[in-house]
Amino acid sequence: MVTRLSSPLPLPSPLPLPGGVGLSHLRAYEWEAVDGVCGGSPHVHLACTEAYVVTGGSGAVQTLSVEGGYREIPLREGVVAWFAPGTVHRMVPGEGGGALRVTVLMENSGLPEAGDAVFTFPAEVLGDAGRYAEAAVRPWDEGAARRRRDLAVEGYLGLREALRAGDVGPYRDFLRAAAGLVRDRVPEWRELWEAGAAAAARRTGERLDALGVGDVRYLEGAGVWEAEPSRRDGLGMCGRRDSYELPV
Repeated sequence: MVTRLSSPLPLPSPLPLPGGVGLSHLRAYEWEAVDGVCGGSPHVHLACTEAYVVTGGSGAVQTLSVEGGYREIPLREGVVAWFAPGTVHRMVPGEGGGALRVTVLMENSGLPEAGDAVFTFPAEVLGDAGRYAEAAVRPWDEGAARRRRDLAVEGYLGLREALRAGDVGPYRDFLRAAAGLVRDRVPEWRELWEAGAAAAARRTGERLDALGVGDVRYLEGAGVWEAEPSRRDGLGMCGRRDSYELPV
């Protein structure tokens, strides 16, 4: 929930976070997958860059991409790691390093919530929109979250094995299948982007125009807002998630 801090003057409507980013906090899942590794559900974003700001514990983010192949980036307190659209990522906690805690910054707040993420389910699931939707539904309990994670890990391990062998074909097939699953949503995403991150950039241009002619009236309408998580300990893709309902 976003609230206005006290002010003697009326404040404008809440602005989005800087740059129109989204914000959440994650704690890595403690459940062991079939490969003996604990952690979250591997997935890819198709339009948004994501950043991890590590605030506690240790672990790693495992990534897959056409150019980079398989990588494992160590995570420890103070590290910031970010990855572009098209990068499959899987957050895993370290052994004996304490609970891995990450603050997530998502480009284009509103798009990830509208479906800009595709799980690495096996090809036969990705190729059937109905089966994919059923498998990807938001989990209602830990058992459902773990089943979704395990199915994503199953497909992920096949993609990783192929990349390690120098075969990028299966990964390219995955990206094409992922794009096909979300194609019909693109008009809705464009509207969200226009109203959110794109509008934030336009506001900066308007401020620069005003400053260029010495017009500071817009500064008189400054405001301050605060927010607390609207949902705590939710079952997210990567782990237990504290989320915010923020203006876009």
